[in-house]
Amino acid sequence: MAGAAPAWITDQDDWTVSFLDISPAAPGHTLVVPRTHADDLWSISSEDAQKVMAAAHRVAGRLRDRLRPDGLSLTQANRAAAGQEVFHLHVHLVPRYVGDQVRRAGSAVQAGPEELAATWESLRSPADS
Repeated sequence: MAGAAPAWITDQDDWTVSFLDISPAAPGHTLVVPRTHADDLWSISSEDAQKVMAAAHRVAGRLRDRLRPDGLSLTQANRAAAGQEVFHLHVHLVPRYVGDQVRRAGSAVQAGPEELAATWESLRSPADS
């Protein structure tokens, strides 16, 4: 049930609520969540996704101004294969500091031009032809 668990709410509006992660990767680690249920990015409406990103932008500014991090990581996982554990769309904002031990998502292996070209061919817009 929404609102049943205690939360450290840092920001809210009619469409979103933002609160501190109870298992923070770094101090200030905040989740931005739409009030309307959507399992993941593929199931949220474009309009609601825009509202989530507007809230993430607003909260990121507050994190920058109040905590003075050296950087910020923004992540969002979709479905179990990507590491999603809570099946309600949410965006993680993690303040970052030079030398912190927060793990970076992704691979450090550089893709070759052939791999990039093949992927680009499958993703590019027909207008790019």
